[in-house]
Amino acid sequence: MRWQYESRSFPLAWSGEGRPTQFFTPDFYLPEEDLFVEITTMNQKLVTKKNAKVRRLRELYPEIRCKILYQRDYLHLVAKYGLEEPDQLAEVTPPTRLPGPPQVTRLDARGERATAS
Repeated sequence: MRWQYESRSFPLAWSGEGRPTQFFTPDFYLPEEDLFVEITTMNQKLVTKKNAKVRRLRELYPEIRCKILYQRDYLHLVAKYGLEEPDQLAEVTPPTRLPGPPQVTRLDARGERATAS
């Protein structure tokens, strides 16, 4: 998979003169997916600031796709692909669902999976 490191910065705030004063530069761009990826393994205080920047990015640039991978996501990928067995993995709660949009399952009146008609 092709990727680019810190390939683009997005202005998030401007001065009264119209000059950008705050930027967000995602860690990676995956051109084949047209997706920016931000990886954060920092402490929670800094993660909160980064989440706010991604929310602002989405407000200003709704056409830009950006995914945040948190420390637990990173550690699970490292373990899944056998890159190393991190000691911290035992302390990290596994994700409760796969990343991405929720999948919708239609149920019939009995609560069973509805079949396509």
